[in-house]
Order: sequence, then C-alpha cells, then structure tokens
Amino acid sequence: MLARVQIPPTVRRGEVFEIRVLLQHPMETGYRVDSAGVLLPRDLIRRLEAHFDGELILAAELHAALSANPYFAFHFRLPRSGALTLRWQGDNGFAHSESLRISAT
Repeated sequence: MLARVQIPPTVRRGEVFEIRVLLQHPMETGYRVDSAGVLLPRDLIRRLEAHFDGELILAAELHAALSANPYFAFHFRLPRSGALTLRWQGDNGFAHSESLRISAT
C-alpha cells in the first residue's frame, strides 16, 4: 500500500492549506468475478485518519462506493512545525501508515 501526499512547498504558521492524499489500493467490493468466474474477495479501506503531532485532525469511515485508488483532499490550519501521520485500515486486518514532517515558515 502506498500513499501519495501532496502539500504546498512552504506553509506559514497559522495558514490554512490543502492536504491531498492518493491511496493506492484496489478497493475490491467482493461482488465481481475474475476471468475464471471465481468471486474476488472483498478488500476495502474502511477507515482513514490523519494526525498532526498525535492529535486527530481527520477521521473518515469509508464504504464500498469508493473507486480504486481513492483520492482525498482536506484543509488544515498549521499551528507549528510538526509531523503529519496518515493511517488507514481495512478488510482482512490490514493497516498502514505514513508520516511526513511539515515545517512552518
């Protein structure tokens, strides 16, 4: 599982900016069959969370209506330099997280 996170190159303290996230995941609903007629098992991301220095800033419950490789965008006011951590979990017990540092100017 990979995530592409896009933030502006510079962010001022107190500024509201957009965080864009693209999660690479097939989001298989469990209703489709493969070329041999075998039902493909369900494999969905069920929850996405964003934390800034350990504080929850976004939580989303996800459902089967999302397409493969879901894209999210949300806004955040940067209080100071710190770590942004994205966590997502889903079916079959999978969980993944990625972190990046955001420096306030």
